[in-house]
Amino acid sequence: MSDVFDPLVGQDRAVSAMRHYVRTPVHAYLFAGPAGTNVHDAMIAFAAALQCPDFGCGTCEACRKVLHGVDPDVHVADRAGVTWRVDDLRELDRISRRRPLGAGYQIMVVRDIELTVAGAAPSAPALLKSLEEPPTRTIFLLSAAELPETLDTIVSRCVSITFQAMSESDLTRVLVREGASAEVAATAARSAGGNLARARILVRDPGLGERLATWRSVPEVLTGTAAGATTLAFDLTAAIDAAMAPLSAWHAEDLARRTREAKEVGLRSLGNRKEIEAQFKREERRFRLEELRFGISVLTGVYRDRMVAALTEVRETGESEGRARHRVAASLEAIDLLVAANERLSTNIDEALLITDLMLSLARL
Repeated sequence: MSDVFDPLVGQDRAVSAMRHYVRTPVHAYLFAGPAGTNVHDAMIAFAAALQCPDFGCGTCEACRKVLHGVDPDVHVADRAGVTWRVDDLRELDRISRRRPLGAGYQIMVVRDIELTVAGAAPSAPALLKSLEEPPTRTIFLLSAAELPETLDTIVSRCVSITFQAMSESDLTRVLVREGASAEVAATAARSAGGNLARARILVRDPGLGERLATWRSVPEVLTGTAAGATTLAFDLTAAIDAAMAPLSAWHAEDLARRTREAKEVGLRSLGNRKEIEAQFKREERRFRLEELRFGISVLTGVYRDRMVAALTEVRETGESEGRARHRVAASLEAIDLLVAANERLSTNIDEALLITDLMLSLARL
């Protein structure tokens, strides 16, 4: 690659901004974009460019250390719980005040800052304090998938770099470039919802097509009985469990790669192994939720198609109008149930319980 930003496909405006900003850096940047839009990769690429004497060549030792996660002056912060706690951010502030060990900057990578204003005890003021009084050689790289108004003061302290959900064609191009066949890449891209991280996992998943078919078959498989709905819920939950296998394999490979690269640059072991493993657990939890959202989205599309077909029948025939109208009403009710189920995923509800409840509700229509 010609520089560290080349792999960031589909984000031309963001890449152009980063190439400009890296030459005259300020103390804080906010990377804003939907989950899965390779924002984290962009933050690490930007960190490498900040440490690089050539602004991100991608081949020098400074770039390689950052890209491989072994630069001691690049700290990727991790929260202890679901939201950022004040103690987490105080520790972040303490680390940010260290002098860099190398010739570059002390770089603090802080993801999901929208979680500083969530929960019963918002921690945003602690982060704001760090941004308002930064050491001269410290740069904060923050990210957020959404920007509630309560973050306005923090946003105002940063230079914003905006990312967008990737198109299916861009996702397909990345996956093909990384070795996937065109057909497999296209299927994964259609199912990823613009999320590159998810697309990279799905392209390794031989069960993707079968899961798609299982979700699409739900209206036909439901027989109106509680036993049938419960069996189907069990099958869908098992399919989600199976979908986790490629991600687990990906994590194992990534950990092995990071360990190998740490040794190649002279380290005895991977110093931030616990942080990486904690990150993997969060990614697995997020992937399960995304997989369930994906299934709900597929199923919503099926009921929407059934409703459109029934409406067409209402317009074009007379003898089956009553039956068609019933299908329209049932499809609308099903879509309402699916929307409600999707909203419940924002809570800590057990996925298996949610799926069972959803199937039982759909079976009664």
